[in-house]
This record gives sequence, C-alpha cells and structure tokens, in this order.
Amino acid sequence: MRFHVVDAFTDRAFAGNPAGVCLLPAGPWPADAWMQQVAAEMNHSETAFALPLPAKAEADWAIRWFTPLVEAKLCGHATLATAHVLRTERGLLGAVRFSSRQHGILVTHADEEGSITLDFPAAPGTATPVPDGLPEALAAQPEATLHAPALGDLLVVLPDEATVRAVTPDWEAVADLTRRTGLRGVIVTGPSAEPGLEYDFVSRFFAPASGIPEDPVTGSAHTVLAPYWSARLGRDRLTGLQASERTGLVRTALHGDRVHLSGRAVSVMDGTLRA
Repeated sequence: MRFHVVDAFTDRAFAGNPAGVCLLPAGPWPADAWMQQVAAEMNHSETAFALPLPAKAEADWAIRWFTPLVEAKLCGHATLATAHVLRTERGLLGAVRFSSRQHGILVTHADEEGSITLDFPAAPGTATPVPDGLPEALAAQPEATLHAPALGDLLVVLPDEATVRAVTPDWEAVADLTRRTGLRGVIVTGPSAEPGLEYDFVSRFFAPASGIPEDPVTGSAHTVLAPYWSARLGRDRLTGLQASERTGLVRTALHGDRVHLSGRAVSVMDGTLRA
C-alpha cells in the first residue's frame, strides 16, 4: 500500500504542515487500531486515510484523520494533502467530494497550477469567559476569548502580532486546561504587524493533549479564524499566517456558513506500507 508525506499550505518543501496520506483500496475500512498505529508511526500532527467509494455514492472518497494519539474530527491540512496526492498521482483535477464522519461532505477543488481550495463549514466562536489558568498557561493576557463548539476550540485574541509570536506555552498546563474544559485545542491570534503585509492576521495552534504541542499550520482552525477576522476587518477575503517555526499561509474566503481555505502543497516523500 502506497504512503505519502506532503507539506501542506506551502509552495516549498520543509515548510507548511506535513501530513501523512494513505489511499486505501476499495472495500471496508481497516481496523481503527491499525490506522492509529500508522499515524503514531508517522508521528505527523495528522495522517489522512482515504477510502474510494462506489460510483453512485454521494461522495468520491471517505476520509478520516488521526493524530499520533487520537482520531481527529476535522483536519484541513491533511485534506489538502490528500487532494494534492489525488491530483499528482491520479490526475484528478477540479472538484473531489470527501465524506467525513463529523462534518458531512467536504469538497476540494484543485486547479492545473496546483492551488487547492477546501470548502469547509464555518465554525464561528461566541464570547466566553477566560478559563481559569489560561493566562498562566500561555504566559499572555487575552483581550478576549471565544468558544467554537463545532470544533471544540478556544480562540484567544491577543493585542498584536508580536504578542502572538512571543507566547511560550506551559504544555502540561495547556493540556490540563483542554482536558478539563473538553477542548480540542487553543488558537491564539492577533492582527498583522502593519498594513500592507501579505497576511492580515497571525495565529498559532496548541493541542498537546492530542499529541500536537504546536501544529505548524492548522486549516481547520481557520474555519474559526475567518469568521472572526472577517467581521473585525470588514472583508470576506483574507490571508492568515500561522506563525509556527515552519510557517504557512492560508487564504480564506467567507461564503455564508462556509469557508473556502486555499493553499498549495509539496510532496516530499512516498513509500510502501508493509505492515
């Protein structure tokens, strides 16, 4: 069985967010325990498993995502990576429909130049009190916090880009907070340092309880970020920079209750699964 490693939301190798991609043969899903073991072996923030569906199904492929520790409800960068593999290995351009367990049909669109757009449900947040221990866990004082129940994320708004970049999480404290409050992860965000940059806002994403201390580029987090920043900045089309060590750009476009997330991807490795 072929296996691929793809750097997503970047146009160069060793940047963006690496994802494992496994295109399964037609038939039933393999055992969950096996997929979890493969994801742990690859040790990327997410590994996507895609299963081809019959011709008359409502989608073309079923898709699931696993972190090294748990099955994820939604993953943007691994979905983009899967669409990239389908484009480069199978020649599939245009729309591909993926059936997900938690979020229905997700559509990707790959163009001939290599840009891929994800059509995901928006996950707007609602204002919520600052959880006990959050400022200490992040070593930063939030301006506001919003809960996005669709994903289980907490959006933490900080005053500026420099503060976002300077956050130094206490991983054990963040993991304890997310377990205690039932969160998937914590997104910190702030405005770009100055007008005219290639991005409008910055973010970082932390999910240590799921085996992802800091995710390099989190597509799904931008389904929370896009509605927030579009409302704040008064524009439906924005670009976010995830300010991790690897960094990556995510172009966002808000369309009612949907968010289009666009980026590029680069294949860096492929091989054969023998187990």
